[in-house]
Amino acid sequence: NIEPEDKVCAYINVKTLNDEDYINNNYIVLGTKQGVVKKTSLEAYSRPRVNGVNAITIKEGDELLEAMLTNGSSQILIAGRDGKCVRFNEEDCRAIGRTAAGVRGITLSEQDEVIGMICVDPENEEQKNNTILVVSENGFGKRSELDDYRITSRGGKGVKTLNITEKTGNLIALKSVNDDNDLMIINKSGITIRLAVSAIRVAG
Repeated sequence: NIEPEDKVCAYINVKTLNDEDYINNNYIVLGTKQGVVKKTSLEAYSRPRVNGVNAITIKEGDELLEAMLTNGSSQILIAGRDGKCVRFNEEDCRAIGRTAAGVRGITLSEQDEVIGMICVDPENEEQKNNTILVVSENGFGKRSELDDYRITSRGGKGVKTLNITEKTGNLIALKSVNDDNDLMIINKSGITIRLAVSAIRVAG
């Protein structure tokens, strides 16, 4: 039940909200278009209400973009339209209450905005072979190893994900993928292309 001018931007599957150990050792990480990031214990969301509960105080001109479930020891990658991506340890974000505003995740230029945030755990058996996929608005895509994105401190400007030119257009997506995944790209007129992630070579 949301306000007429609002919209859903993310959903998260959780195992349970009744296990104290689980809800106190997992977190919800939120990312906004202006590069704000916020981490809150899953426990703070364990008593849901019909109209929802406040998750973050959004400043004027900003909006929520992504929400992820983490285990407290993940790494966060945030990318902007201009093609830069920052990678930092989740531990750089201390857990704060639901009504707080969050902290700077990436420093953006004036016209830039965040297009995606992912949380990866290199120690996780299912994720350790994942690569980072970026796609631009004119249909260019590239896969790179996670380690090509060096770890910096939270709030940095990031490193280049893709050489942004008039030909490529701006960045539109950042995903964590593996060779077993398929990629679906949908354009504005509704045409969908599906291809195997393994068909995209890994590049620097």
